[in-house]
Amino acid sequence: MLAADFLRRVLAAIPYQVHKVLTDNGIQFGNMPHQVYAWRHIFDRVCDEHGIEHRFTKPAHPWTNSQVERFNRTLKEATVRQYHYQTTAQLNEHLQAFLLAYNHGKRLQGKTPHEFICQQWHLTPPIFIRDPTHLTLGLYS
Repeated sequence: MLAADFLRRVLAAIPYQVHKVLTDNGIQFGNMPHQVYAWRHIFDRVCDEHGIEHRFTKPAHPWTNSQVERFNRTLKEATVRQYHYQTTAQLNEHLQAFLLAYNHGKRLQGKTPHEFICQQWHLTPPIFIRDPTHLTLGLYS
């Protein structure tokens, strides 16, 4: 339920259409192979609602999932390994500040992630479901 709820919230927040989702083989993302007669998994049902193809990583192929693992490590190094939080609200506030700085400050191939997405909006608007430029930082943001 948590993974399905997370996917719903991500899909509501991002400005573009998702076509494929790649997950590991955890039980939070799909039924186990021996559960042949089980109901369709809730995560798959959310994917179906949004027209998303759900794929699983191959077991014993860690490189398919290394980008996520590397970013998770970056998040941990910037937060829980550096600071002690009294509450989860403090952790969430710090994570949001870090992600804001990352998305608007980190440069990859000369552009921030936000600049890259805005550039794609101008080049190929049909792949988006709404204008991402409203997420640009400015006065009073």
